[in-house]
Parts: sequence; C-alpha cells; structure tokens
Amino acid sequence: MNQRIAPAANENHPAAAHGPTVRLTAAQALVRYLAAQRVTCEDGSGRTEPLFGGVFAIFGHGNVAGLGEALYHWRHELPTLRAHNEQAMAHSAIAFAKAHLRRRMMAVTTSIGPGATNLVTAAALAHVNRLPLLLLPGDIFVSREPDPVLQQVEDMHDGGVSANDALKPVSRYFDRIVHPAQLLTALPRALRVLTDAAQCGPVTLALPQDVQATAWDYPASFFTPRLVNFHAAAPVQVEIDAALVPIFRAKRPLIIAGGGVLYSRASEALQALAAARGIPVAETQAGKGSLAWDDPLNVGAIGVTGSPAANALAADADCILAIGTRLQDFTTGSNSLFRHAHVIGVNTNGFDAIKHDGLAVEADARLTLAALGGELGNWRADANWTARALQLASAWRESVEHLTHAPQDRNCLPYDADVIGAVQRSSSRSPTDDIVVCAAGTLPAELHKLWRAGRPGAYHVEYGYSCMGYEIAGGLGAKLARPDREVIVMVGDGSYLMMNSEIATSVMLGAKLIIVVLDNRGYGCINRLQQACGGAPFNNLFDDCAQGPLGAPRIDFASHARSLGAQAEHVGNIAELEIAMQRARASMRTYLISIDTDPARTTEDGGWWWEVAVPEVSSRATVRVARERYDEALAARGGREPGRGAHEAAHAEDNAADETQDDPGNEEPT
Repeated sequence: MNQRIAPAANENHPAAAHGPTVRLTAAQALVRYLAAQRVTCEDGSGRTEPLFGGVFAIFGHGNVAGLGEALYHWRHELPTLRAHNEQAMAHSAIAFAKAHLRRRMMAVTTSIGPGATNLVTAAALAHVNRLPLLLLPGDIFVSREPDPVLQQVEDMHDGGVSANDALKPVSRYFDRIVHPAQLLTALPRALRVLTDAAQCGPVTLALPQDVQATAWDYPASFFTPRLVNFHAAAPVQVEIDAALVPIFRAKRPLIIAGGGVLYSRASEALQALAAARGIPVAETQAGKGSLAWDDPLNVGAIGVTGSPAANALAADADCILAIGTRLQDFTTGSNSLFRHAHVIGVNTNGFDAIKHDGLAVEADARLTLAALGGELGNWRADANWTARALQLASAWRESVEHLTHAPQDRNCLPYDADVIGAVQRSSSRSPTDDIVVCAAGTLPAELHKLWRAGRPGAYHVEYGYSCMGYEIAGGLGAKLARPDREVIVMVGDGSYLMMNSEIATSVMLGAKLIIVVLDNRGYGCINRLQQACGGAPFNNLFDDCAQGPLGAPRIDFASHARSLGAQAEHVGNIAELEIAMQRARASMRTYLISIDTDPARTTEDGGWWWEVAVPEVSSRATVRVARERYDEALAARGGREPGRGAHEAAHAEDNAADETQDDPGNEEPT
C-alpha cells in the first residue's frame, strides 16, 4: 500500500486546496476514514474509543481483493470479524449498535450477488428500528468491460441497475461509488445519517470492484482522527408552548416511553418528571427498561402485548405523552387503545412525532423532558389518577411474581412464563445485570409483560420488524458490545432453525452466550393466531404439516449446538432448567439449554385487540364467527359498541378450533 504524503500534483487538482495528499485506493481510503472516527467513552473518563467496533465480513470476488486487502492493513485499528451468514452478521452489527444505545456501530461487507441481497432483510430491520448500520456490498464493474460477471443481476431495461439496488428502499442513505473522489462527499453524508437521531438508520455504500481497486490522491486531512458528535435537535419554544396547553388541561395523563427515551439517555429525566408530576409510565418493546421494573409509576408494557395496568390506564387517559415511539400498531392496539386522548408526540423524527394525529415536539427526548418540567409550575396529574396508577402497578408486579413462580405440574409442559421465571431466578447477582435478547413469536409478548428490566439496555428485544432469526446473531452483537454482561438469548425452535450459524461465530470469538431454546414443535404463535381467525390448524405445528413417510423430525437442539462448538444440554422441566442455568452461567463458552414447552398456553393477563383481517366469505363456520368478532372490533374502534378482536381471542376462543374440517354445506354465496 502506498501511503506517501506529497503535495497535490498541480493547483487544478481537486485535492490541491486541501494541502498534502495521500495516494490510496478507494477501499483503502474508506477503511482509513472509518478507523479515524472516534467517540467519547461511556464510562465518563473522558477517553475516546473508535466509533466503529469493527467490520463483519464475508469475502467474495466482489470485495476480497479491494476491501479485503484494505481491511487487512487496518485490522488492528478496525477489526475484521468473520461470520457465517450475511443476514446474520448484519443482525449482529445492528445489535451491537442497539446495545450501545446508538453511540457505537459496526459495518458489514459482502460480495456482489447473493451476499448483497442477503443484507436486505437486515437493512429493513435497521430501518424500522431506527438503528445505525453501515452496509458495504461489492458491486459490478463500472467499466462494464467484463460484463456480465459472476453473480451479476442484469436488468433488461436499465444498464446501471445491480442487485444492490434492492437495498435502496431499505436504506436511509444510498450511494454507489463510481469514482474514488466521491468518497469525499459520500462518507461524511453517511456518517451524518448514522449519527443523527432524526435520520438514523442503515446506510448503503455500494462499491464496484474496479473502483475499490482504483487509486486517487486524497487530502491527508480527510483522515485526521475526529471526535464524532451525535446530533439531536433541542425543542423549540413554540412547540413546547403548544404541548403545554393539553398537558395543563389533563387530569389523566399517561407517558408512553419508546426507544427514543433510551437512545437519548433520558431515563433519569423521565423518572424525575413522572415522580414530580404523578404521571404513570408505560413502555413499548423498544422502550422497556426506560424505568426500572419496580419503579412505583412503571405500569408495565403497553398495547397488544401490554399489561392490564398499562392498558386500563391508556384506555382512560385524556392525554398521552408519546416519547420516542413510532406508535406502531402493537403499541396503539391498531389505533383502538387511546382514541379519546390528546396525543403529544415527542420525537426527533417529525414523521414519527405526528402519528396518531399527534401534536408534534420534534426534538430530543431528554431535552424536551427537561424543558417541559421547567414550564409545568405546580401542575400535577389528578391525585386519584396517580393513586389508581400506583395501585394498578403494584397489583401487576404481584401478578408477575405469581405468574413466573407458579408451581409446576409434572404432568404438563411448562410455558414461556415458567421459563422466564426460572431464567431470572438463576442469577446469583441481581438479574438486572443480565441482558435478554429475543425477536419473534410468542416470547416477545411474554417477555414484554414479564421480564424484569432493572436498567436501560437490560431488555434487548427486536420487535419493530419482528424478524425471526435475529435472536442468536443479535445476542452475539450484544455480547460484543457488553462483554461484561451475561447475554441470555431466548428463542423458539422455529427461529432457531431459521438462523443459528452464529453460534459457531460466538465460540470462535469467545463471545459467550446463554441460549435457551423453547421447543414447542413448530410456529406456536401463528398457530394460535390462525385458529383465533377461524382457521384450521395448518402448516404451523409439525403435526399439522405435510409430511413424508418418515414423519416430522425430532430435533435434538443440544446435539446440534454441540456440533457448532457450544456446550449444550436438554432439560425435562423447570427445576432442571434452573440447575442447568447455573452450569451455563459458570461456563466460559456459549451454552445452549433446550426445553420442551406447551405450544398452546400463553399468559392471559393483559393484551389488547390487534387488527388482523379475517375473510369476509368462507365455507367454514369458525371463520364466519371470527369475521363477526372482527367487524364488532372495527365498529368499536369507530366509537360504537365494543367487540372482541382476533388477537385478543387467540388466548381464549376455544370454539375457534372446534371445527377443523371444511363444511361445504354451509357455503356462502359470493
């Protein structure tokens, strides 16, 4: 690598105005620039550390010669980590950023073709969850001389299209670098998006392989180490004044804490405002951990997977202060939960702040809470409202204690609440030191209600995209970010089978995970939803799937994990699980525990309607009954008589599963 420093060739050279130059390939310049970015350490010491924790890489012909060589040279300043699946390594990078509350991040590089398109799902996950992720896929030749190259997707109508264009809809910023000089503008733009609270999300810099290898004289100043400042807007007074009007009128306010509370480091400000003003706080999936689980005013999870305390208060609230949440349907109960409240949306992203017809305060959560607190004077929530919130929160904490400590019937399979209780009881230290990681299926609902998150970052559940397969890869990213914490991945058998190869990566990197696999022999969550919508059990649990003469396999997850280098065991009940958790905590390497669980049982306490469209016409009586309930719920959302909805019925509508055969005699006319 030639890193000579020399004056620009002549005064007309694009870099001449910047003084001395460094001749580097585009790939070398990109890596050197990333390695130069610094952030202040979170420990308060005043020291700095790299903004990028490293680069996950799976090399191929599209990136090994250019970017691979550059990463090798800078491997000490910017570590390169090998993974086993492109989507999974991007999930790990996302989880690393989430565990650092968006203050540090990672990059991911792949070859062209399938390596690049494997990134699309992970990019969508980062986009939905507003998390920083730098994608560096290889691309086809700009020169087009060797076209079509191996793995090239040829568009018959646009010669400039490559597989990487599939990443455009799921990137917050996309750029294809067709000349080395373009990095001078593309990299600062990318960094701004990655570190801006309002824009934060995935960035894709597509890197044609001939451009990666092309040299150019870069300004030496471009690579000067620099301290990155994270941008978040302060509230403007006119928006604070507008928000104060409905707050002053409110007697029954409720705060909904979203992920923005955590990312803005606003937990202390939230707790102070809630305590001073007597306002109960409910938490979204992304915001869980904003308040300690035992804070008197923490009323628990909100929405479809919410606690009875939070949802009862949300239904009666006259003012909702939605802080750092994008108000997706699981939070709002498909817009049916708090229809009669004034909503104030506090969010750095104006697109999110105005949701649910919200009055927007487009600003940082911590700064906004401080500004509101200073303007509220003697205002407090109605004393009866605060007393009701305190009573409901206390009662819910007692219910959680009961649900997670229920005596076990040896003749019945345990369910998720039993496993959650055993996992948290197994900690010899405070269970708040653990980080739980999960993503899809029934477990996020149970964890949202029942996991006791004692501090920010203790609850790491990806539910914005609800992406099966995130769990183990996400656990790896969280462990790389927080190596001093016990990272516990809780995952269903369905998600495990979708993506598990990063177990081997965790062993290779010495990033120890505890993985608890709840085996209910299929997709139990969707099986219940299917029946609640009137459908027959079909294609979800193994027993209800098309099978060959050998039937469905009996999967030994413990043996599988051992084959990937982990320690592992299968346990037969909750008592054995608690003992196995002690062995797992004492282990120095990734440790998997599998346990058989009940696919039908869930926690009945709490929950809310979720809109899942049910067919208007069906020959099945159960579908017609489900459609009637659906229509009633739609009417209730419109302000008429309340009805029960499909998701609520998933816990209790046994009659929806009674009829499992088609009934042609009941065919309805179309």
